[in-house]
Amino acid sequence: MDRMALKRVKLGRDPFAGLPRVLSRLFFALFAVQYAIVCARLWPGIAPFGQARWPEGLLVVLATGATLAALSRQLPIQNVMLASIIIAVIAGAAQSLGALTGIPFGPYVYTERIGQQLFHPLPWAVPMVWIVAVINSRGAARLILRPCRQSRNYGLWLIGLTALLVVAFDLGLEPFATTAKRYWFWHPTKIPFDWYSTPLVNFFGWAVIALLILAFATPALINKRPVKFPPDYYPLALWLMLDTLFLTAAVLSRLWCAAAVLLVLGLLSGGMALFGTWSVRSAKNVERKERGA
Repeated sequence: MDRMALKRVKLGRDPFAGLPRVLSRLFFALFAVQYAIVCARLWPGIAPFGQARWPEGLLVVLATGATLAALSRQLPIQNVMLASIIIAVIAGAAQSLGALTGIPFGPYVYTERIGQQLFHPLPWAVPMVWIVAVINSRGAARLILRPCRQSRNYGLWLIGLTALLVVAFDLGLEPFATTAKRYWFWHPTKIPFDWYSTPLVNFFGWAVIALLILAFATPALINKRPVKFPPDYYPLALWLMLDTLFLTAAVLSRLWCAAAVLLVLGLLSGGMALFGTWSVRSAKNVERKERGA
């Protein structure tokens, strides 16, 4: 170790301490630009890059990058990588099993529009979508449950609410993927009820897989450092932006029921998250005033 490096260690300074913040802002900015392009491509008569499929693929990559970069602001990089690998492996295995056997999501088939496969029958984008859904749903759930952080059952509430938000994410994803983009299609089942051709068992499957993922990934997602971080709004912003993308596609495809549900879910999730952080901040301000008095 050279003299300057030794001096930095002695002073407790990390030259890369600000890198996660820079990367999170960079990835989020790139994601926002690509998000605007993909939203524009949904409108009739507006087709940036024509019929190319790479803009949506790049959006998935940038959403994943923004998600992991934001998470690295609060967790060591090895934790971030371990959590993402756990999510990708479990979700990829479940989606592969689902495409081959119909278990646990119901019978569906991927189309060529979804892009290249990692291996048969798993498209490369699917594990990334799960990473984005799980990590950002957990981040939004943390904001919603912020007033309950001292509760004995906070961990269980966080896992349960995260799974619900993952299912809510899929409620918007399914009409977008099946009707607007035709990335996959569903075979009919014996149950007469569905959500725009998606069998209801699919959402039960998403909840079960989300809970399974959280059971293994949660230890890697817990911050063990004795440093308190301010509320992180990046996951909420990403979750709401993707919800709005699905909402826009539903409106333009005249899927009015889906549009109404997605609007309510977005307003409810965003409102509860902001209320959770506001209530904690208000409680701290009251406590400070009482101490000052």
